[in-house]
Amino acid sequence: MAGKSDYFGLDWIVSLILAIIPITAWVCGVVTRFQEGKIVAAIVRVFFGGWILWVVDLIFMITQKHIFRLLNI
Repeated sequence: MAGKSDYFGLDWIVSLILAIIPITAWVCGVVTRFQEGKIVAAIVRVFFGGWILWVVDLIFMITQKHIFRLLNI
């Protein structure tokens, strides 16, 4: 069974599917940062969460089973 992952505590496979779709990955990334109380990281994600962060998140989700943490604040 797949373990819990970054997007709202969902299973890894569900989080992976959400990470594959660029729009849902961006929205889930922003919402996840706000839920964690990392306001600066969420704001950075809103303005700079384009294709580069999406690709990095996707790679991390496939290889490490969690999304990339650029800012841990």
